[in-house]
Amino acid sequence: MGSGNGFFSTEEFNLDAKWLIDPQQLFVGPKIGEGAHAKVYEGKYKNQNVAIKVVRRGNTPEEIARREGRFAREVEMLSRVEHKNLVKFIGACQEPFMVIVTELLLGGTLRKYLLNMRPKCLDMCVAIGFALDIARAMECIHSHGIIHRDLKPENLILTEDHKRLNSRISV
Repeated sequence: MGSGNGFFSTEEFNLDAKWLIDPQQLFVGPKIGEGAHAKVYEGKYKNQNVAIKVVRRGNTPEEIARREGRFAREVEMLSRVEHKNLVKFIGACQEPFMVIVTELLLGGTLRKYLLNMRPKCLDMCVAIGFALDIARAMECIHSHGIIHRDLKPENLILTEDHKRLNSRISV
């Protein structure tokens, strides 16, 4: 799948039809997050509340190739890994924008949760539960040969009831 220079070319990456989403059926709502290479929005896809990650293509040919490669790797990884402690992948599209659609979790990030608790400390049983959820998710992706290179509280998303921790994976 790689091109030898560390990048994926658009000719080499073909999204499996079962994961291809129709961008016409996407409704993009308010922005809920932003990183160096993408913005994440709350939205709807086929009447389902979803998170929509819109990946910036870049400006130079090298930057475009690098970001398309990263997008291809992330989609490929998300489409083959499923676990109760990982965000559920719904689909993706490459045109007119590079978009990744996942389930929407409304519990906020672990970082926000911990900051909002201050000055109280996290209950030991809850902390152990979170640690076990993280360990189970990491074991799952590692068993698929994937290394999560951005594991941090900002990328750990809680369910609305805070009973399940999910990791938003970006490799």
